[in-house]
Amino acid sequence: MSTSTPGSTAPGPAATDGSAAVRDRVELSIGGMTCASCAARIEKKLNRMDGVEATVNYATEKARVDFGPGVSVTDLIATVERTGYTAELPPPPAAPVAPAGEAGTGPEHAPADPLLDRLLISAVLSVPVVMLSMIPSLQFANWQWLAFALTGPVVVHGGLPFHRAAWTNLKHGAATMDTLVSLGTLAAFGWSCWALFWGDAGRPGMRHSFSLTVGDTAASSSLYLETAAAVTVLILLGRYLEAHSKRRAGAALHALLDLGAKDVAVLQGGRELRLPVDRLAVGMRFVVRPGEKIATDGVVVEGASAVDASMLTGESVPAEVAVGDAVTGATVNAGGRLVVEATRVGADTRLARMARLVEEAQNGKAAAQRLADRISAVFVPLVILIALGTLVGWLLASNSPTQAFTAAVAVLIIACPCALGLATPTALMVGTGRGAQLGILIKGPEVLETTRRIDTVVLDKTGTVTTGQMTLLAVRTTDDTTENEALRLAGALEHASEHPIATAIATAATEKFGTLPAVDGFENIPGLGVQGLVDGHTVVAGREQLLADRAQHLPEPLAEAKRTAEAAGRTVVAVAWDGTTRAILEVADAVKPTSTEAITRLRALGLRPILLTGDNATVAATVAAEIGIAAEDVIADVLPEDKATTVRRLQHEGHHVAMVGDGVNDAAALAQADLGLAMGTGTDAAIEAADLTLVRGDLRAAADAIRLSRRTLATIHGNLFWAFGYNIAALPLAATGLLNPMIAGAAMAFSSVFVVTNSLRLRRFRAA
Repeated sequence: MSTSTPGSTAPGPAATDGSAAVRDRVELSIGGMTCASCAARIEKKLNRMDGVEATVNYATEKARVDFGPGVSVTDLIATVERTGYTAELPPPPAAPVAPAGEAGTGPEHAPADPLLDRLLISAVLSVPVVMLSMIPSLQFANWQWLAFALTGPVVVHGGLPFHRAAWTNLKHGAATMDTLVSLGTLAAFGWSCWALFWGDAGRPGMRHSFSLTVGDTAASSSLYLETAAAVTVLILLGRYLEAHSKRRAGAALHALLDLGAKDVAVLQGGRELRLPVDRLAVGMRFVVRPGEKIATDGVVVEGASAVDASMLTGESVPAEVAVGDAVTGATVNAGGRLVVEATRVGADTRLARMARLVEEAQNGKAAAQRLADRISAVFVPLVILIALGTLVGWLLASNSPTQAFTAAVAVLIIACPCALGLATPTALMVGTGRGAQLGILIKGPEVLETTRRIDTVVLDKTGTVTTGQMTLLAVRTTDDTTENEALRLAGALEHASEHPIATAIATAATEKFGTLPAVDGFENIPGLGVQGLVDGHTVVAGREQLLADRAQHLPEPLAEAKRTAEAAGRTVVAVAWDGTTRAILEVADAVKPTSTEAITRLRALGLRPILLTGDNATVAATVAAEIGIAAEDVIADVLPEDKATTVRRLQHEGHHVAMVGDGVNDAAALAQADLGLAMGTGTDAAIEAADLTLVRGDLRAAADAIRLSRRTLATIHGNLFWAFGYNIAALPLAATGLLNPMIAGAAMAFSSVFVVTNSLRLRRFRAA
């Protein structure tokens, strides 16, 4: 997936026409959108440009645009502005951060004061109007003139954003939700003005009552002041709650971006110099003290500690690191002092890449949302026609102007496509943000659609089910030898070798004993083993043949143990010293402690796990038995280039296949699968080819990722069902006179709030 950093363009997806034309991608911040039909209009205008493919997201207020030669960013911005909205490149992510104690600039502190002030002023003025209009006992002589004086500022000042947006859209020959609200409130206020100044409503002692449905009163004495005032306040309230909820929905991404350290202690000339983190460069060395955040991705060059990566991976147990180990920016040093050499900075860091993946996902659209957008684009003009039809129909059927007018205004106000526009993006924002907090990166909304159909999950063995590193699993000795003695001597000897099996033995010995004895006269016998002098003992370690060549044969108990270990797929290293074979060491690629539980969770989701490996059948069967995969679901002896073929064969058999892998040789299979899940501990090629990235190397996260994706998809479908159902049910009620316009305004405002609030429930998702 191609991405771009704010303020720049980057190569976009390859052209689909087979041409070699280079396409760029840019992200624009869009201003002035008030509903889904606004987003649909902008998207339509951009897509009419030659070589442009655009997606406009109402919830995130951004447009993602792919464009070819002959089109510039300036052209794109100009097109948006000609449509009646604003567009600009987003600010760079390295904007200054407010010091502690000052007001933040994050989503939770976004400036909402103008909207809130407008809402509060309008609400204070509207309460007396509504009470006077609805409660006859409060209606004193000439009360209607006080209500008129209070309603005027509400409609003009409080409703100014709606009227301004409606006028702007009218100049461009378009209609949006603001058009409906502006028409409805101005019509109600205008009718009231006519009744007060030229009708009978202005006479002293006039009484007014409230009905939930359309009432039949004399046209010249009918007032709609409470409708104009209350609808304006309710829609302002709905818009304020919607904006607040949208900020909460995107809070996880902003929190992710804010995780990084703000400054760093760089080592220069043997002294520490504290600098802003954006001045770090690759190759610089910096100090991380206990409790501090690691400034950027790097390698430990001095010290040892435990690193807490829970904020990035969701893994609660800190990981031990020492010299030579890689560390990730934004993780916390929980132990000793570290000196780290920077290997990635800025937009190349793991944190920045995670944020880009999440933002890419949030800017996408599910298939269902595209249908909703198409409906929103034609919905407002259709509603205006329905309102006119309602007006004419009531006039013909009842010959009552007040009933006809009331029903038509209710139709204008009740029909808002905002809930349709918010249904998918808010759920995506919350779901992908929550996933990022748990170490699960979802690449796009189409991934959610796929997870519902998956029935088979193919698991690469090495690095996915197993650790991917050789590990010492057992030490077997003769009766006159202790395990500690055998491991100490063999570990010291193997410590001088760089072979992976030798490393596994040396690592186990170092972890157990700390310092190991020195080796004299070390000799590597290619393909067979090693020998040397340790603590005065001549030690030989390697294949059985190496020891047999020196007349040091395995005793029968060790020979039997060797046969058993090899039958289980383990590699056996024989160890002899002082002319006698005394032990065997069993080494293998160990199964991760969480893999068995992960298989159980995947089965609980209705998935059939299949183990795929290039190892021989014996090794594969042993691993499968340990984690609970049936023998018939093991595919062994598969060459790296044949993994994608295996996935394709399963698909041809009618299965919908998910693939979990971590290596370069898994990339093709991940891309071929219906759903690719890459372990974040794996290679960049695998992560790029996958649909889901599991930041921590825990297979249980695969089950959590599928569960979260399915839950997010279910939330989207629930939102769309509510949004469609609301409009389908509300319009006939309004048109038939069963809804007072004020009640219609309240229902419309809170339909959007309901959709966003329903999406926010995803914040409570927990890893199993």
